Amino acid sequence: MRLPKKTKRYCPHCKKHTEHKVSQVSSGHKRGTLKRGSLQRARKRGKNRGYGNLGRYSKPAVTKFKRKKKSTKKTNTMYTCSVCKKSTMQKKGKRTSKVQLGPKEEINKGKEGGAE
Repeated sequence: MRLPKKTKRYCPHCKKHTEHKVSQVSSGHKRGTLKRGSLQRARKRGKNRGYGNLGRYSKPAVTKFKRKKKSTKKTNTMYTCSVCKKSTMQKKGKRTSKVQLGPKEEINKGKEGGAE
C-alpha cells in the first residue's frame, strides 16, 4: 500500500482542513484476553484438563499445524497537523503486508510504470 508523505485532512483541534504529515507507527503491545474468562480462573474452578463431561476442557489442545496464522498486520497510521502539531491516529487500519510512504509524484509514477 502506498501513502503520500503529506496530505490535507480535517484537524479536530484547528477545526478546519490543514496539511498533515503522515507517519507509520508500530502497533505496540497487544493485550491478552479478559481475566474473567482466563485459564487461571478456570483452573481455580477445577476446570483444567480432565475426563468426561467437561466440554472443551475434556478435549486435547489444538495442534500447532491446525492453527491458522494471519500473514499480514493492520496498518497503524498517524497524522500530525502542520499548524497545531497535534497528532491523530487513523480510525481503522487496513490489512497490508507493506506500506510505502513517499511524495505523491513518486506514487503516481509507480502506478503508470506498472501498467506498461
